[in-house]
Amino acid sequence: MSVTPAPVVPPEYRLAAIHAAVDTHRARPGALLPMLHAIQDALGWVPPEAIPAIATALNQSRAEIHGVVSFYHHFRTSPPGRHVIQVCRAESCQAKGGVALEEHAKRSLGIDWHQTTPDGAVSLEPVYCLGNCACSPAIRVGDEILGRVSCARFDRVIEGLCEEVPA
Repeated sequence: MSVTPAPVVPPEYRLAAIHAAVDTHRARPGALLPMLHAIQDALGWVPPEAIPAIATALNQSRAEIHGVVSFYHHFRTSPPGRHVIQVCRAESCQAKGGVALEEHAKRSLGIDWHQTTPDGAVSLEPVYCLGNCACSPAIRVGDEILGRVSCARFDRVIEGLCEEVPA
């Protein structure tokens, strides 16, 4: 893949996004998950500097916050690629060729689950149902769900992503 690496978010922007999420949600009952979602929505991941800020705001230990972040596979602890591809691993997709698609995706990208290609273009994540069972196997690229994805179609999707000009 010959694409430009994902842009690096300046630390001051990261801190501003973290503090905005903390300030917005700190008074809510059960504020931890909304804070984590807001941070990941803003930054694409939950950076290490978010942990102490959240812990202080919620009067919890850093270990408690880290435990929640590491428990839920949805939360990323490293920046994602410019494109996040989720491959459905639910039963319907598995029965319709999802296992072969998973292996093909990993092999063709040269990465495993929760990893990003060296050029920063694509991150690969498992997901446990995209609600597109009638069109299995399915993947999500960003916010777009695609059904009946064969290995060849997966390759075409990747080629299309690589042809996009980064902003």
